[in-house]
Amino acid sequence: MAGGVGSRFWPASRTARPKQFLDIMGVGKSLIQLTYERFLKLVPKENIFIVTNEMYKNLVKAHLPDLTYNQILCEPSRNNTAPCIAYTAFKLQALNPNANFIVAPSDHIILKEDAFISQIKKALLFTESRDALVTLGISPTRPDTGYGYINYEQYVQPSEGVFKVKAFREKPDLATAKSYLTEGGYLWNAGIFVWKAANVLKAFQAHATEIHTILGQGKADYNTPNEQAFINKMYPTTPSISVDYAIMENATNIYTLPSDIGWSDLGTWGSLHAESDKDDAGNVLNVERHNLKAVSNCLIQIPENKLIVAKGLDDFIIIDEEDVLLIYPKSNEQEIKGITKELREGFGDDYA
Repeated sequence: MAGGVGSRFWPASRTARPKQFLDIMGVGKSLIQLTYERFLKLVPKENIFIVTNEMYKNLVKAHLPDLTYNQILCEPSRNNTAPCIAYTAFKLQALNPNANFIVAPSDHIILKEDAFISQIKKALLFTESRDALVTLGISPTRPDTGYGYINYEQYVQPSEGVFKVKAFREKPDLATAKSYLTEGGYLWNAGIFVWKAANVLKAFQAHATEIHTILGQGKADYNTPNEQAFINKMYPTTPSISVDYAIMENATNIYTLPSDIGWSDLGTWGSLHAESDKDDAGNVLNVERHNLKAVSNCLIQIPENKLIVAKGLDDFIIIDEEDVLLIYPKSNEQEIKGITKELREGFGDDYA
């Protein structure tokens, strides 16, 4: 899934070039390229499909030139993850009635890739022979309030390491998050799913009937020259809803695979700071030319040709994108997503 804007990573992530197409990690590859290469360890390139907004079609092709255009699914509107996944399931089922597939965001990082591949293989084996919808659950390392949680039946003997899910929990407050870790049986919801196309479509038919009915009308069009015209006409009429709300919180055949894979959704500048190497003062910097005094726990990204001089800052985000300079307390970073709306109202789309 590569259709999001990544507005919490503004001003680096913009509508015209969102974070999945950026080298956020400073390794010379975009996040979507890193994700693509990760899945090449599991499946051949012809089995990798990208679902994105139509405005990013050429960007996807530029970053992943080995893909054919039939592997790039273009959404004409942003209707959240449920229609996106239903569209993909119909398309893959048309290619292979027994398709067993993985849904993953294109802009997350996974540091333990071998462990990730091992867990995905377990999940694929589990769903191959069962009417089961599996979600990878991340073993929590802290009481994080930025993630949803999966409550699973930890005391029931698992089959192939896969546990039955009891409930999904929304992002908690800090006290609740701490209680989850104390109680045990809770995992972070990473938004990585494994299921057979036929089984997830059956779940859509039962729990998100409108989406199934609308996109099911195009069965004869998928993987033909008529596919995009059908999608352009019908996709915007689907309800805008996440797959969590539409399917995962309603179906009874939900399972999870607890995983320690070095995962982060890289949802905010703060999460990038947490996952990056730091200097002795806890700063993450992308340049060598700097003069910092009493600066600590900051994330600083500036152009290579600039020198930064700063004093007396703690826990700040400093992002210089030439046309925009962001200086913001890291503790208030959740406000950044809303800033783009204010900027549109004040300056149009130039900075969004």
